[in-house]
Amino acid sequence: MHPIYSPSKVNTIPNQIHSKLVSEAMAISIKIACVVLMCMVVVGSPIAEAAITCGQVVSGIAPCLSYLQNGGAVPTTCCDGIRRLVAAAQSTADKQTACNCLKSAAASTKFDPANAASLPGKCGVNLPYKISTSTNCNTIKF
Repeated sequence: MHPIYSPSKVNTIPNQIHSKLVSEAMAISIKIACVVLMCMVVVGSPIAEAAITCGQVVSGIAPCLSYLQNGGAVPTTCCDGIRRLVAAAQSTADKQTACNCLKSAAASTKFDPANAASLPGKCGVNLPYKISTSTNCNTIKF
């Protein structure tokens, strides 16, 4: 048998691809877990009690991730989640909590800032702040 076509070498390529995919999936899972953890830390010490949680915020924006990273069409499920978040964040504490959660998510996820800036308008909602790592969420007042 020719050494190039050795079964042991042929089988290593799918294994390497599988290992890479598993590693990438684990990295994404770790990033999401970090975002949720950071959101819980931010929510853990608000001045006023917020009704909205970082878990709700992360769940609401999860369908938007592909748009935030790559642009294109905004999924309907993304806009549905954004509308639910806007409806749920009624008080100053809610808006500040949602802002801090979005800020943490922005810091831990690679995305196009222009896509983040255009998302509320594409979903037909108005946010009193921009989705950015530089947003000062403490300045949001109801």
